[in-house]
Order: sequence, then C-alpha cells, then structure tokens
Amino acid sequence: MRSLIEAFPTHILESLEIGRKAKLTKKTGIRTILATGLGGSGIGGKIASQIVGDSCTIPFLTNNEYSIPNWADEHTLVIVSSYSGGTEETLAALEVALERKCQIVCVTSGGKVKEIAEANKLDTIIIPGGNPPRSMLAYSLIQQLFILDFNGLWAGDFEKDLEAIVKQLTASQDNIGTKALKLAEQFVDRLPILYTEARLEGVAVRWRQQINENGKKLCWHGLIPEMNHNELIGWETANNNLGVLILSDGLEYDRNAVRTEICRGIFTKKVDLVETIQAEGDSKLARMFYLIHFGDWFSYHLAIVGKQDPVTIVNIDLLKSELAKL
Repeated sequence: MRSLIEAFPTHILESLEIGRKAKLTKKTGIRTILATGLGGSGIGGKIASQIVGDSCTIPFLTNNEYSIPNWADEHTLVIVSSYSGGTEETLAALEVALERKCQIVCVTSGGKVKEIAEANKLDTIIIPGGNPPRSMLAYSLIQQLFILDFNGLWAGDFEKDLEAIVKQLTASQDNIGTKALKLAEQFVDRLPILYTEARLEGVAVRWRQQINENGKKLCWHGLIPEMNHNELIGWETANNNLGVLILSDGLEYDRNAVRTEICRGIFTKKVDLVETIQAEGDSKLARMFYLIHFGDWFSYHLAIVGKQDPVTIVNIDLLKSELAKL
C-alpha cells in the first residue's frame, strides 16, 4: 500500500495519457449526468461532480446503488465506474441504464463490465488492473473529467493543472508523509471525526473510506454548515475518545469560516485534539488533490502505528463470500 500511495503522482500522469488516447463518441441531448459506482470506484464520481460544480450547467449526481434514479433516461449520461468490472451493484445499475437507453460510458479494468460494454458497443476506457480499487482513484477520477470535457459538459483546463499538481505532490511527498505520520500517532487511539464545507464532501468521504479500509478504524464526517443545525448538539456529551480533523482548502465561504472557528471552540471544550489540515497549491484542483493525498498517507500511517495490515479487507471479503452463496 505504501508504494501505491507513493505512486499517486505517477498515477496522475498515466491517467492523463489514458484519457488523451481514449476513443469516445460524442453524446447528444444530454440533460443530466449520473456517475454510478461503489467504494473506491465510486468516490471518483463524487469528487468529479464537485470539481466541475462551478462550471457544469446541468445536474451531476452520483449513485451507489443496485438501480438508478427514475429520472435517468436517454438524455442522461451515465458514467459506470467499476475498477474490477465485477461489482454486483454497479453491474445491476448498468443493466437498468441499458434498459432506460441512457447514454453510457464505462471506466473499468475489465471483468463483466467490459464484457457488457463490448456486447452493447458502449464507450469504454480501460484502466490498469490488479490493485486494490481504493489505490487507483487517480485513474477513475481523471477519466471522468476527460469524459465530461470530451462531451462539452465542463469547461476546465484540467490537463495543465494536473501536470502542475504532479510536480507539486512529488516535491512535497516527504513533507506530507511526515506530517501524516505525526497526525496518525495522535489519532491511533481515537475515533476521527472529519469536518469540512459541503463543496469538499467528496474529499471528506475519501478520507473516511481510506481510514476505514487502510486504517481499520471507524470514522465519520460532517459538513458545515449543515452540522451546525443538528450534530453540533451531540457535542454536549462528547469525550476524549474522539479527535477532530478539519479539512480546509482556504477557499471557504466567509460565513462558513466563522462558523468553523466557533465550532472549534465548542470542540476544544470536550476533546484535546482538534487539528486543521490546510491544503497547499496554486489552484482549487491542486488543493483538493493535496488533501486527498494527505488523507491517503494518514490512513496508511494509522494502520502501521496501530499494527494493522493496510491492504487486507477481511470483513468485506467475508461479506462477498456470504453473498456469493445466495
């Protein structure tokens, strides 16, 4: 897992090459976008929807289910993301999308998704296989940006930005790893709670998923300002078994920045560990990727400090084996 996390900048470069060479057909009459996928394959859609949120002029939603929303039809671009190509929920959603005559593009390393795509002559982008899906985020995420750009659904100079991000992350890799290790040592015996603005929820979900799978720890995330209207009351009974991580890119809405600082004061009355992870980078996209990479390193170090194997997913394997019996 360590080598896969270290390779994140390389994954970005390889993803750019794959996207540039992808053979896609132009979709027409698109009124909605739906990215469907689960876990490490699904989070790319969530993050992509937030990257393009400032300029995409039609709704972009994500789906983590066996079916797809009833509104999805022939005017919906459905991006099917399954790293293995065998995710049963995504396969079921793909079949529904075919029945609805949605305009479909698949992102996968192979498996049943590739077979169905070939049989139905669907646009498909093949990404490298053989690794844990959660370690291949760059591939699924960046291909979705290419798909949107190719179909004129997003105006963003993301290729140039990503090339600059590779240089930034490569240069700061050791520093990020050192900071993440120090943070993991503080959190190893605590339940991490993540807070950020709603526009960065995809990043927070990525952190939570990585803490779960790599770090073998429970975790939850809350969004500002929504958590101010409910979860904040739960802090009245909080204790030092918890720790707070605030994810910030420095671009927060001014009232949310004020809310965050007021909340920090509330948190510190109950717990003695409240840390802010401040993103670095010259662009919104660079800061988002910095936070993602920091979270990956943090989850890895949580596993090592906590004497856990960051690769194994015993409970997920058990669940899949039990489902396979039915």
